[in-house]
Amino acid sequence: MKSEKQNFGTEPLGLLLRKQAVPASVGILVMSIYGIVDTLFVGRFVGTMGIGAITVIMPISFLISSIGMAIGIGGSSVLSRAMGEDNFGKVQRVFGNQVFLTVSLSVGMVLLASFFLNPLLRLFGASGAVMEPAQDYFRILLPAIPALAWSMMSNNVIRAEGHPRKAMMTLLIPAVVNLILDPIFIVALDMGIEGAAWATTISYFASALFTLHFFVFGASEMSLTWNCIKPSKSIIKEIGKLGSVTLARQGTISLLSIVLNNSLFAFGGELALSAYGIISRLLMFVNFPVMGITQGYVPILGYNYGAKLYERVTAISRLAYFWTTGIAIGIFILIMSFTRNLVGIFTTDQALIEATVPALRWVFAANPVLALSFLGSAYFQAIGQARRALILALSKQGFFLIPLILILPQFFGVDGIWYSFPIADVGAAGLSAWLLSKNPYIR
Repeated sequence: MKSEKQNFGTEPLGLLLRKQAVPASVGILVMSIYGIVDTLFVGRFVGTMGIGAITVIMPISFLISSIGMAIGIGGSSVLSRAMGEDNFGKVQRVFGNQVFLTVSLSVGMVLLASFFLNPLLRLFGASGAVMEPAQDYFRILLPAIPALAWSMMSNNVIRAEGHPRKAMMTLLIPAVVNLILDPIFIVALDMGIEGAAWATTISYFASALFTLHFFVFGASEMSLTWNCIKPSKSIIKEIGKLGSVTLARQGTISLLSIVLNNSLFAFGGELALSAYGIISRLLMFVNFPVMGITQGYVPILGYNYGAKLYERVTAISRLAYFWTTGIAIGIFILIMSFTRNLVGIFTTDQALIEATVPALRWVFAANPVLALSFLGSAYFQAIGQARRALILALSKQGFFLIPLILILPQFFGVDGIWYSFPIADVGAAGLSAWLLSKNPYIR
C-alpha cells in the first residue's frame, strides 16, 4: 500500500510527531477559542437564557455525535494496524463499516431524540425560562448532529491516512464558519438564539461536506462502495470493542457533569458554578498542546505496532511522554504565576475572581502528571488492547473524581470539590504508570 502512511515506519520520529501534533493542536486551539467567543456573542446579544440554552444543548449534541468519534477512534486503530500490515482490503472494509455505523446510528439517535425532545432537555437541566430557547435551538440543530458525527469519524480516518493538515481542517472549518456567521445571524439579522443555532448547524454541514469531498475527490485512498459499506460482523465487533472506550469516556463525562454541577450548587451556590464555568474553558484551552500531541501520537504508534517495528513503538512513546510532560509542567508554571490575570480575562466581578483564583490553582495542581494518563489510554487504544484502554479512560472521572466529589465536600465544603481534581489526576496517572509498566514495549 503506497501512501503517506508508510512514512510512519521510516521517517524520523521527532519529525513525524511534529507533523501530526501541530495541526491537531491548532485545530483544538481554534475550537477552544471558538467555544469562548461563541459564548461571549450569545451572552452579550441574546442574554443569560441564551447561555443557559447552549449549556444544556451542547452536552446532548456532543453525546449523540460522540458515536462518530467512537467509531472514528476505534476504527482508526484497526485501520492503522491494517495499514502497517499492508492489508489494503481490510482497510477499505473497515472504512466502509465506519461509514455505515456512523450514518445509521447517528440518524437513529437523532430521530429518537426528536420524539423525546422535552424530556431529554429536562434531563440535562432545561427548566423555567431556559426551556423555550433550548427548544428553539435544539430543533434547528438536531438535523446537523449526524453531520457532526460524520466529521468526528472522518477526522480520525483522515489522520490515520497520514493527512494531519486535512484532519485539522475538519476542526477549523466549523469554528471559522461559526465565528463568521454568529455576528451576521445574531447581531446583523437580529435572529437571537435561532441565529446562533443556524450558525452552528451550517458550520457542522460545512465540515461534513469538506470531508466527503476529500474522500470522493481528494487524496484519500478510501473507497465508498457498497462492497466496502456492507456490514461485516467481525469488523463491527472489532471497531465496537475499541470504540466503546470513547463512548464509555463520554458517558462518564456526562455523569460527571451532573454530579459536579449539583455538588457545586449545593456547597458553593451560583458563585461556585460560575467559577467552574471559567475553569472548564481554561482546561481545554491551555492544555491544547498536550491533547494535540496525544492525537498525533496515536496513528504513528498504531502503524508501527501493526508493522511490528517495536523499537519505534518504544521510541515514539518515550518521545511523546517527554514532550507532553515538559509542556504540562510549563502550563502548570503559567497557571500558578498568572492565575489572577487569567481569571480577570473572563470577569471583573471581584467576588467571582476571589472564588475562582484558589479553585483554579487546585484544579491545575497536578497538571505535570497529566501526560501520563492521557498517553496511557491512547497507547492501549492504538495497539488494540480495549480493556486496559477502557480502564484508563474511565479512571480519572469514574474511579476517582466522581466518588471524591461525592465524599470530600461533606468534610471540606466546596473546597473539597477543588481538592478532588489533583487527587484524581494523581490517581489516574499512577494507574496508567502501573499498567504501562506491564507492557514489554514501554521501557
